[in-house]
Amino acid sequence: MFALSRWPWFRRWFGNRSEQAAAKFLKRLGYRIVSRNYYISGGELDIVAIDGNCLVFAEVRSTAQLDSERPMLSIDRTKQRRMTLAARHFLHRKQLREPPCRFDVLIVCWPYGQRQPRIEHYPHAFEAVGRFQMDC
Repeated sequence: MFALSRWPWFRRWFGNRSEQAAAKFLKRLGYRIVSRNYYISGGELDIVAIDGNCLVFAEVRSTAQLDSERPMLSIDRTKQRRMTLAARHFLHRKQLREPPCRFDVLIVCWPYGQRQPRIEHYPHAFEAVGRFQMDC
């Protein structure tokens, strides 16, 4: 039996394609990808990677436009809180005790007619949000 998704197939395909491009981009920068699509009921982490001695929780936003402002603005306080919750869960589940960590955002722009995306990377895009903030 199929599980019905709340997202149309094209949107899932477009998002997966963008996350793959973002992971490739981070690997070229020397990051080591340790997890993708880490999901808990309260939030999700698109990419978890290691940059030197820092654990990076990355959110990937994609667009078919050249304008990256709208996708960046969609990472509001609620999304930041959900990512913080998921990051805390990841740290607890992997039994990691207070590693240096940060939240990055990658905007993947796929303009019409281009085979390769333009990727904008915002390291340390925001601080942990919520009641029990992490020392990131």
